Amino acid sequence: MTPIQVVGIGLDGREGLSPKLLQIIDQAVVLVGSPRHLSYFPDATAETWVLGDLKATLDRLRQWLDTTKPGTAVVLASGDPLFFGLGRLLLDHLPAENLTFHPHLSAVQLAFSRLKLPWQGATLISAHGRSTEELTTALRRGDTLIAVLTDPTHNPAALGQLILTLGLPYSYRLTICENLGDDTETIYHLTPETTMGKTFAALNVVVLQRQHEAGLDAENLPLIGLPDRAFATFSDRPGLITKRDIRIQILADLDPRPGQTIWDVGAGTGSVSVEINRLCPTAQVYAIEKTAAGYGLIQQNQRRLGNTNLHPIYGAAPEALEALPDPDRIFIGGSGGHLAEILDRCAQRLRPQGRIVLALATIEHTSTALAWASGTADGRSAWPVELRQIQVQQGVQVGALTRWQPLTPITIITLNYP
Repeated sequence: MTPIQVVGIGLDGREGLSPKLLQIIDQAVVLVGSPRHLSYFPDATAETWVLGDLKATLDRLRQWLDTTKPGTAVVLASGDPLFFGLGRLLLDHLPAENLTFHPHLSAVQLAFSRLKLPWQGATLISAHGRSTEELTTALRRGDTLIAVLTDPTHNPAALGQLILTLGLPYSYRLTICENLGDDTETIYHLTPETTMGKTFAALNVVVLQRQHEAGLDAENLPLIGLPDRAFATFSDRPGLITKRDIRIQILADLDPRPGQTIWDVGAGTGSVSVEINRLCPTAQVYAIEKTAAGYGLIQQNQRRLGNTNLHPIYGAAPEALEALPDPDRIFIGGSGGHLAEILDRCAQRLRPQGRIVLALATIEHTSTALAWASGTADGRSAWPVELRQIQVQQGVQVGALTRWQPLTPITIITLNYP
C-alpha cells in the first residue's frame, strides 16, 4: 500500500464510504482533512492535521514521507480529488508513486444524476477561485450543456448576471443543485433573471442548459440594432451571427435608402438583411446564402422580423447574382473563398453612385479586398476606400466588479462607386 491514500468523501460522510475505505481510514497513522471532513471521524486514533494552509500541509506531508515512518497517511478530499480538487496539488508537490486515489462521486456526477441528463458531452468548468473567462467563452460558443462549480463570488446569481450581460442570441436555463448527497439537498430551476437577489447554499453546482429559442417580444424590439437573441441562429454554431454593434455600423456605412435594390452576399442568418428591411421597408433586399441551413434561417427570420420585400436567395455567389436586379447597395458578409470574383461581379452590376460594404474578420480577406480596390492587379481604376476597424468590448460582471470582455475585431471596408 502506498504511504498516502487520498479518499474522496461526500456530504453523507462516513456512511457513504465502503468498508474497505473505512478500514484504510481507521488504520491510518495520520488523517488530513478540512474541519468538516475530520468531523466525520471523531473517534479516529490517527494524528489529525487540519487542512488550512495548503502549502504548509503539503510541506508537512513531504517531510512525513521523508522520515519513512511506518503506516499510512489518509488525505480526505471532496468528491473526486482529481476533478478540480486537491489531487492536482498533491501530484504537483508529492511523488505520484506515493499516492493512491479513491474517488467518490463528484458533485457534477450527482447533479447530472439528479437531473437525469446524459453528460458525456457536457462542458465542465470550475469558477471556484478562478475567473469566469472560460465560462464566458463557452457561453459565447453556445455550448448546449455546461456544469459550473461555483464559489461565494461566482455564485449562481453572478452567473445569471453574466449571461444577461453578454446579450447572447439564445437563452440558458439554470439549475442550481445545493448540498448534493446531504439531507438538505435542494434543486432550483431558474432563469438568469430569476436568480437576481437570491442567495444559495455555499456548496452548489450550477447546470446551464441552452434553450432552443429565446422568447421574442416583437412589439417592443427597436427599429435598428436588434438584440442578437431576436434572431434564429445555427443550432450548432449559435454565435455565428453578425453582432448587434457591428450591424449598426454596417447600416451607417451602407446608407440604405427607401426603394433601393440591396444585395446581402453571404447572408448567414440574414441578420443584416433583416435590419435593412426594417429600416427601409420599401427597399428590395436580396439575402444570398449558399448553405441550406442558413437559407432556412433567413426565411425564418424574415417571417419573424421582416416583410415580403426581403427575398431569401439559395445559392453561391457569384453565380447566384446573375438573375438578380442591379443593386444600389451591396453588403458582403461572406465569400466562401471567392472574394475577388464576387467583387468583380458586384462592380459590373452596381448602379452609379452605389456603394459596396464588406465586414471582414481576417487579415487575409482584408488584404484581398484592399488589393482588389487598388486596381493594380488588372489595370482597373481604383475604387475610393473608407476603412475602419471595430473593436467592441462588453462589460462583464466579476463578482461585485466589472471588467471588459473583447469581441473579435471586425474590419469594415466601404467601396464607393468610382
